[in-house]
Amino acid sequence: MPGETVDILLVEDSHDDATFFRHALEVSGLRPSMKIARDGAEALAAVFGAAGQAEAVPILAPRMIVLDLKLPKISGLEVLHRLKANPHTRSIPVVVLSSSQEKRDLVESYSLGLNSFLVKPMDFDEYTALVNALGKYWLQLNQTPKP
Repeated sequence: MPGETVDILLVEDSHDDATFFRHALEVSGLRPSMKIARDGAEALAAVFGAAGQAEAVPILAPRMIVLDLKLPKISGLEVLHRLKANPHTRSIPVVVLSSSQEKRDLVESYSLGLNSFLVKPMDFDEYTALVNALGKYWLQLNQTPKP
């Protein structure tokens, strides 16, 4: 059985981007519980614990994971692969929020089981609108099975 539950696990190595994300949620009136992982290894440890076995039952069960692709230690694509390969975390929605517009990243992400791929807007108002729509859809409208 999964352990701790949070609404969002944000996997983002940029302190500024993580702050913008949190602020955009607050401006939108959404106040989900959120945990931030600063790299891929920290994200996997947050979900699976230090051992992180392939079939491990998660110790953190977020309702949604927002994942940057360009991460230190373990890449976002590897994090996505491990999450979607595990039967206990496969159904957790994972949304890539990245500055990458590379077709290779898009194609590989979806081939690994990604639920949504969004490119970070450079304009703060557009970014806020995107985070608002993201939060409302995945946390209020979308129905997912419990991991």
